[in-house]
Amino acid sequence: MLNLEKIQSTFSTPIDPILENPRKYRLASVLVVIYGKEPKVVMTEKPKDMKFHAGEISFPGGKLESADSDLLDTALRETSEEIGLTITRDQVIGQLDPVITLNSGFLILPFISVVNEIPELTANCEVEKIFRIPLESFLKTMAKDPDPDHNIIQEMFTFEYQNKIVWGASARILKQIQSALKS
Repeated sequence: MLNLEKIQSTFSTPIDPILENPRKYRLASVLVVIYGKEPKVVMTEKPKDMKFHAGEISFPGGKLESADSDLLDTALRETSEEIGLTITRDQVIGQLDPVITLNSGFLILPFISVVNEIPELTANCEVEKIFRIPLESFLKTMAKDPDPDHNIIQEMFTFEYQNKIVWGASARILKQIQSALKS
């Protein structure tokens, strides 16, 4: 059975919040927040009227702003703005490999925070809905993305929660989590 200790030991890695960006992607970062005795992961649904990623299920995060000192600052700031959750730098235990969005040209660096509990969350205008998803059962929903257009660059996956499909960059982040926890 999955617990916070296993997750913490699996994902405790050195943090390097600066990315080389030779192809000049737009830089962004997200924060994967995992919490609770029966671990849950926090994800959001974007409003249908957003310019990028409308209606998608994703992790809190966004693009690097000039005021951010690095991509970890970006992830922490965006998480606080989008869902009202304050995570400190020392609560971030590691990071995953960067992922690229196919349509919007972002290079996203995912960071991981593991905490015992989180307070009530409040969505801002960039978030339609906040999900607290049981991690273990969620990771078992992984399937190959059936859309051939999504598989042009690399193998793509989907995950499902409450009849909503998680795909794209968020699914590639979840696949990294699933693969690491299996080993």
